[in-house]
Amino acid sequence: MADRRPASPELVVRLCAITKAFANGATVTEVLHGIDFELHRGELCALIGPSGSGKSTLLNIIGLLAKPTSGSLWMGGEEASQLDEPALTALRSRQLGFVFQFHHLIGALTCVENVAMPLLIRGTSRSVAQARATEALAEVGLADRVRSRPSELSGGQQQRVAVARALVGDPPLLLADEPTGNLDSASSDAVFGLLRRLNRERGTGVIVVTHDSRIAERCDSTVELVDGRVHSDSRWKLQV
Repeated sequence: MADRRPASPELVVRLCAITKAFANGATVTEVLHGIDFELHRGELCALIGPSGSGKSTLLNIIGLLAKPTSGSLWMGGEEASQLDEPALTALRSRQLGFVFQFHHLIGALTCVENVAMPLLIRGTSRSVAQARATEALAEVGLADRVRSRPSELSGGQQQRVAVARALVGDPPLLLADEPTGNLDSASSDAVFGLLRRLNRERGTGVIVVTHDSRIAERCDSTVELVDGRVHSDSRWKLQV
């Protein structure tokens, strides 16, 4: 497999010796064991592994939704693992977009209102937020659905709205947790194709958690977790 990353790629996120442990009374269970990982701008990486391997925990740490027990995480030029919650919220807003298996759209809002929401939370004016949301919906092929509500869309269309919402703020990093897991094969291919295109056109770094081998094979790189450790990384072969 050829290395398709830019010659001098910009580092989007770096994890160094990350561990995560959970305490239940006197019992401490370590879920992640010394994870080293980095992603560059324009790279699309599949995160795979069996259930219970630590994928969701790792994604939550990368997404600044959980703090590691030890180790360091660098994002946007900041060492984020020790930031307080307001600083984490601000960094998350600037640096990250999220797409989940279930789209989590707000049923009472139109598509453009759903997509504009992250910008409004940032403090962007309503007129600017809605204009940018309209552009984002056009970018994912839903220019004619701006005023529709989620219930009026197919599952694949709803997930495309979720992709537009994740990317409307132009984050350097997009985290996609089983984004095609709730779709039929045709819709799955369409949503992943959209992620692939936007990744290439925008240079957005993308991490996709997936159990679908077809999706993993279409990514630039694949990192496999087993029992909370990096079992394999396809990029190791490129560094020999």
